[in-house]
Amino acid sequence: MATTTGSERPPAECDVAIVGGGIVGQAVARELLSRRPGARLCVLEAEPRIGAHQTGRSSGVIHAGIYYEPGSLKARLCVEGARELYDYCDEKGIPYRKSGKLVVAVEDEELGRLDELERRGIANSVPRLRRLRGDEIAEIEPHARGVAALHSPATGVVDFVAVATSYATDMEAAGGSLHLGTTVRRAVPREGGLAIEHSAGTTVAKQAVFCAGLWSDRLAVACGAPADPRIVPFRGGYLRLGPAEAELIRANVYPVPDPDMPFLGAHLTRNFAGDVLIGPSALMAPARDAYDLRHVSRRDLGETLRWPGTWKMMRKQWRAGLVEMRNAASAPSFVAEAARMVPALAGARPQAGPAGIRAQALGRDGKLVDDFVVHRTENAIHIRNAPSPAATSSLALARLIADRLE
Repeated sequence: MATTTGSERPPAECDVAIVGGGIVGQAVARELLSRRPGARLCVLEAEPRIGAHQTGRSSGVIHAGIYYEPGSLKARLCVEGARELYDYCDEKGIPYRKSGKLVVAVEDEELGRLDELERRGIANSVPRLRRLRGDEIAEIEPHARGVAALHSPATGVVDFVAVATSYATDMEAAGGSLHLGTTVRRAVPREGGLAIEHSAGTTVAKQAVFCAGLWSDRLAVACGAPADPRIVPFRGGYLRLGPAEAELIRANVYPVPDPDMPFLGAHLTRNFAGDVLIGPSALMAPARDAYDLRHVSRRDLGETLRWPGTWKMMRKQWRAGLVEMRNAASAPSFVAEAARMVPALAGARPQAGPAGIRAQALGRDGKLVDDFVVHRTENAIHIRNAPSPAATSSLALARLIADRLE
């Protein structure tokens, strides 16, 4: 695979600028150049490498589309995107494992929610989704236990940074340019386009697509988009099982999620590197890049606390918040949640694992936005909410964005 350096100075003018060089930004750039051969396109990425934030700090799961409300963008684009992503990886020789996933109902009280997931999965045309009785669970995961489960054999794992880098290579081969270490400060609409001010100067673009993740709301508002929704960062921390305990898990074992939350609960994932992770937690973070919780940004924290939706959400979800705080502070508590599904994990002593920040959109009404959100301003498209399964959906999401830009 070719290596992208992104070392050149950004152009003074271009036809299209992509702000944000994660997996979605690279996919959009690639899609646009496939439709507009010869267009002057550049990708502006603040970090010195591809995939420094959500792209490179996820579990790497290729989701099959079980969770999402039928008819939503997530439901449609996840199923389409997963199929296209597997085909793309085959074409480019990018390795992946289609290892499958179990969603386990441990108690009878969870069966209604499992029924709803099955309904959604069938409505979303999730490939080969199968309901299992309790005595069938061990056929898939020998150490898992429950009263029923859903098995999704189409779920897989991949290195999303490798995928994003391949998209960037395609984009550069088509004539686009990547500019790493280029922090966009603001974009000012002007006649016939936008003046994008960044750390290397100014680029005047006829059109722009903002795929800025954790900072997407700020740039959208600066271009005239509404303040609602606001990005509120949630830090997700993982634990990594030791070799002996990791042998108990073949692939991915998930609990039945709470339908009122966009998070999936503490689950077990064998990632592409082969590590088995427990997590993630979901703590409101004191900075948009607070991978270490000791890092606090007064601006980020102030914006979160001044947003009316934050307090409305906290009043509604305070019990869930206490559970997340307990799990984040106590490894034994996190292990106990995982051991509900895999009892042999009881007493395991995992090590601290990776951490990521979820760019979660939160409405003024206090509701966590569950679907992808795309806004338009003059000569620009803004992706305002694109957490998981955005990486899985990247090729399909890029097609949607290109359609709307045109």
